[in-house]
Amino acid sequence: MTNGAPFRADAALARRRPGIDYEAVPASLAARAVEPGDAGYHRYTASYLRSAAPGLVLRPQTPAETQDAVRFADRHRTVPLGIFSAGHGLSGRSLNHGGLVIDVSAINHVDPLGGARVRIGPGARWIDVARVLTPLRLAISSGDYGGVGVGGLATAGGIGWFAREHGLTIDHLRSVDIVTAAGELVHASANENPDLFWGMRGAGANFGVAVSFEFEAVPVGRVALAQITFAVTDLATFIERWGAAIEAADRSVSGTVLLGASRPGSTTYAMASVVIDSDQPDVVAERLRPVLEVDRIAQQSVSLATYEEVIGAFFEEGSVQQGQGEPHSHSAFVRHLGAGTSTQIAALLESGASPFFTIRSVGGAVADVPSADTAYGWRDANFSLIAFGSPSSGIDQWWGRLAPHFEGMYLSFESDTGPDSLVRAFPPAHLERLRGLKRRYDPSGLFRDNFYVEPGGSPLA
Repeated sequence: MTNGAPFRADAALARRRPGIDYEAVPASLAARAVEPGDAGYHRYTASYLRSAAPGLVLRPQTPAETQDAVRFADRHRTVPLGIFSAGHGLSGRSLNHGGLVIDVSAINHVDPLGGARVRIGPGARWIDVARVLTPLRLAISSGDYGGVGVGGLATAGGIGWFAREHGLTIDHLRSVDIVTAAGELVHASANENPDLFWGMRGAGANFGVAVSFEFEAVPVGRVALAQITFAVTDLATFIERWGAAIEAADRSVSGTVLLGASRPGSTTYAMASVVIDSDQPDVVAERLRPVLEVDRIAQQSVSLATYEEVIGAFFEEGSVQQGQGEPHSHSAFVRHLGAGTSTQIAALLESGASPFFTIRSVGGAVADVPSADTAYGWRDANFSLIAFGSPSSGIDQWWGRLAPHFEGMYLSFESDTGPDSLVRAFPPAHLERLRGLKRRYDPSGLFRDNFYVEPGGSPLA
């Protein structure tokens, strides 16, 4: 080997995949590259829910090495390309079968810059961010699970425990450095390449590999984390009352409820997690009371927690992802959980089509940002719905019956990556603008394996 790659025995070389020029891997990446015959390959055979078997994994440690990786990928258009930061995405598109993967997990710095500003690498996990920000009494609204990588969430939207009070993750993004399809390192902010900055906040996977983010965090001390199990006998009524309680709640209250398949007339257990941004017992009790009154409570606990403890509540350090096959999930936004929407959700669950259904709060501060300001466009929705199932369970048919109640869709929770998904994911004017951006920054479609926006329209000047 002449490019600095480690020695590989014939048995390992025999597992190489067609279409990849292994001998041409750049010298800057060769020593850390992972092939199917290598000892570290198993890490890339499963994401959170999806199995994988990539042909080659490139692991840059710097923006310059990321440029080398993208240029190498550009010479391999015949195979898939995934961008991997932590592998938690529900659709599993950061990995693939037989293609290339650019793993940026080594670019994982979390650097406070003074005040509330912090620079973060795409490979950092949100638990890493929380561990740095918590002692500073700062936080970023950043999903609900510490094992999620910054890179994927911060380019898609970011619906987290502080969404109703502080908005989405992207609402706190102040700049981003991206390696584009041309292999160029580009800085984007409100003042520099503003159109690219717009597109990166909601559709970033289409425009390049983010290698650095600068965020403005918000002051957050200890908060209350309530975990409530409701014993539900009338599912439609519960869903409607849950929606009304969350919408009427103080903005410091954000919550998620998990529902599963049930039988009509039987008791269903709904598991809710609610964060209240206050450490004052009287304030917490007052703001939580309407939520507790939604239905009969089987079990509840309320504890004070730091940002790190909240984002790490469901995270286990060292856990191994073991996804298999292809996930099948659907996502949608709704403005309200009115009687019609709630009845249809209850019917879906009572059909047995979805064993895992979640309702996450959005609304509040999310709606303070004008829709046109970011590629993420569905600002008027108060709730995000996510349903898991299988084609044989009838989930697609039941989801279709709910469609008249939908207002858009969040890409991160959708497994269907076809063109119809893009129509649901972006308002028409947003999608047209994204197509123009794609024509400017990636006209030949290098980044095409994660909700591909086809180039079109006029490239933006």
